[in-house]
Amino acid sequence: MHFGYQKMGGFSTLSAPKPWHNHHHNPAIPHQLAAIKIPFVHFSRPLSRNPNPFSCFALDSSRETSPPLVVVGSANADIYVEIDRLPKEGETVSAKTGQTLAGGKGANQAVCGGKLEYPTYFVGQVGEDAHGKLITEALEGGGVLLDRLNTVADAPTGHAVVMLQTDGQNSIIIVGGANMDSWPKTLPEEDLEVVKNAGIVLLQREIPDYVNIQVAKAARSAGVPVILDAGGLDAPIPSELLKFIDILSPNETELARLTNMPTESFEQISQAVDKCHKMVSLLQADC
Repeated sequence: MHFGYQKMGGFSTLSAPKPWHNHHHNPAIPHQLAAIKIPFVHFSRPLSRNPNPFSCFALDSSRETSPPLVVVGSANADIYVEIDRLPKEGETVSAKTGQTLAGGKGANQAVCGGKLEYPTYFVGQVGEDAHGKLITEALEGGGVLLDRLNTVADAPTGHAVVMLQTDGQNSIIIVGGANMDSWPKTLPEEDLEVVKNAGIVLLQREIPDYVNIQVAKAARSAGVPVILDAGGLDAPIPSELLKFIDILSPNETELARLTNMPTESFEQISQAVDKCHKMVSLLQADC
């Protein structure tokens, strides 16, 4: 595995794309859209069977010849409300504004690929509800291939309620919904075939770990590189997952949680990155 860091060193980052939802945007409300991160670290082994380890990251807009980007992950409806303060127990307060936007780490990543006119599949789940329709339409509008997007009847579409206060503070309540529930214990062979034929696979931790493990294992069996965004579940990353990951991508908070080290300064971050890389290398040496 190779370790990538989102904020400093290891990755350069393209400017975030324009909002990809189909609704009017209030510029005061953040979208937290994912950026495409292009690694420039030196790889000690090819990320795939391609002898050029960097060629799998080159963006070729030819949909007929390029192996696709495959994103397996979450899709959320983000419900933003702007308030002066949080309500007290038993109190009702009025919001200044409110809107619902398509989001989720996985869906955001997929739309980045689609907006770059790169062949991109999204493998995920939404519910049979208005939020699911919102997300499906937004993904289609972003140029994402939805052959493997599953609509489930027994769980709502994942959503988050984001309460933005005028002092800049925010509070978030997340409902996992279809992102966390209703996944089959064994993924359909059709999903795994898409993964095995990918040029690269992106994962996050807003879906069950057992899903990510199956995807990463299938990708490794086909020589397809896998990037894991460490954000999502506030729990240790299973070693069974880490040993099939080629690039691990945490932010400062996630890096601190993984290593139990401070990440307030560049020097501290560098030390934590080194420790994390050694930890993951030991795991891979055992597999």
